[in-house]
Amino acid sequence: MLPSVLPTESDHVPVLAEEIVSLLDPRPGDTVVDGTFGAGGHATLLAARLRGDGKLIAIDRDPTVAPFFERFRRETGVKARLHPGEFSTVLQHLAENGVKADVILLDLGVSSMQLDRPDSGFSYAVDAPLDMRMDPSATFSARELVNEGDERELADIFKRYGEERYARQIARAIVKRRKEQPFERTGDLVEVIKAAIPAPARFGEGHPAKRVFQALRIEVNDELGALRRALPAALDLLAPGGRLAALAYHSLEDRLVKRALTERTADKTPPGVPLRAGDVLAGTPRYRLLTRGAERPDDEELAVNPRSASARLRAAERLREDA
Repeated sequence: MLPSVLPTESDHVPVLAEEIVSLLDPRPGDTVVDGTFGAGGHATLLAARLRGDGKLIAIDRDPTVAPFFERFRRETGVKARLHPGEFSTVLQHLAENGVKADVILLDLGVSSMQLDRPDSGFSYAVDAPLDMRMDPSATFSARELVNEGDERELADIFKRYGEERYARQIARAIVKRRKEQPFERTGDLVEVIKAAIPAPARFGEGHPAKRVFQALRIEVNDELGALRRALPAALDLLAPGGRLAALAYHSLEDRLVKRALTERTADKTPPGVPLRAGDVLAGTPRYRLLTRGAERPDDEELAVNPRSASARLRAAERLREDA
């Protein structure tokens, strides 16, 4: 039975917790890397399996996670350290310093903790400064993107990262509005998005600004670029027998995860080549999939945590070092 994690209002409710712990199967003495620490919900569950013997390396670009990490370290008693920064960069630095991980978790996208923070600008449901930076020290925010991006660029971002059907109309409306007055707050942007969409399309498929806000957030934080860099770095960081799990929340992320894991687990051994016992050819897979397809939350979890609805979990294990 997993230990309970009682979240406060701003804490992250761990998604697919049972499945993640079962797939990653951390054991005493292991080195665990949580690439997106957040409020420490998943890290707490993984650390409990170490039973005080092992270490946990936490990564997060959001400096506001520091109090959550200190609480985690105090309450779990596990040997742990926090590396601030974007996870692909930190994973590469860990590898350069000879670190080998037995368990790696990447919980992708924006956390519930960030969504619920009123001043973050991530939510279309709360009027706030137009920001959306996961790292507040970054110079580029949603405000710059919305007020300075040209119409074609904005439309492309909304279409590519938000799969927004009315991307052109929304981009055109944004450019027209900002000529009169620059955008400063999320509420102003939401109103312009609503007005740009045909009335029948404003109802159904969630909030009308949902896809545009997702697209802006992905672009501002280079989320897909970071994930493209992080996946090979994480897979290379695994020790033989080490396991990686990635939790994605939309199809763009999941597609990148699926592609990376499929590439690493494909058998590229030339057909018809005779092998003796113990032989390993260069094309033999160095990883194996631990999930068939993507695991999804069940009805019970959806009832408790509706935000988990879009979650997709994939995992793989490293079998051996490179030949």
